Amino acid sequence: MGFTLVHSHAEPIRSELQHPPHIGLVTDGIEHDYDDLGVGLGAERNPHELPTFNSKSLTNPPSTVLYLPPLLSSLPHELGVLPLEQQPMLSENRLPDIDPVSISLHKALHNFHPATPYYAETPYEEAFNWTELELPEDEEREWYCVAFRSKRLPGSDSGPLYEADKLAHEEAVLSGGLIMYWYGVPDPETGMNLATCIWQSRKHAVAANSHPHHIRAMMLAAASYEIYTLERHKLRKLRGERGVTVEPFDGTEVVW
Repeated sequence: MGFTLVHSHAEPIRSELQHPPHIGLVTDGIEHDYDDLGVGLGAERNPHELPTFNSKSLTNPPSTVLYLPPLLSSLPHELGVLPLEQQPMLSENRLPDIDPVSISLHKALHNFHPATPYYAETPYEEAFNWTELELPEDEEREWYCVAFRSKRLPGSDSGPLYEADKLAHEEAVLSGGLIMYWYGVPDPETGMNLATCIWQSRKHAVAANSHPHHIRAMMLAAASYEIYTLERHKLRKLRGERGVTVEPFDGTEVVW
């Protein structure tokens, strides 16, 4: 019993072909949509908080438990494993390289989570706990962020899209630049969802668009969504400060 995600995260060449993420659950080897399981923001527990178990529920849970932490890209082999209080969810593939300041952000993002249960329709700079992320004071850098707001078409088939998107994500990690992918659950009233990716640069995001698994996933997704909007932002860390800020994307490459 557990969960698996379906997602896409690259900068689009043609926005009408770019598809937002979809998350499915796998329970006993069978994939389900949220609607099949009654899982969503209206569930009793917050799916973005680490679940707790007792000795009975750990071995024999009464129902599917949904836990959606940020999905961080695994660091290059030569960096080993960073000591962490809580191990995040990591990709199977590893990044080919990453700069020192992005490593600091990677570590800070282990605590990344939504600031409101209504994140799907909240402005990006208010939707997450940006003010709680801290990096070393002497570091300075910008990162490229992409946000996807979407609503699935009722009855759309997620099976082939799931498999294509899973491959597209690992492909993007292996090609380089993707630091984190975060995904939400559909709002139980509006059906809207939000997902976001943080990249080392816009150049990395654009490059991911040309890879074969990403192209296949875009083709499969064209008829899967009733609503889909794409947003671009910059995440900025200034020297002399510990926090980060979210700013509108101005069309220029990020600076570091």
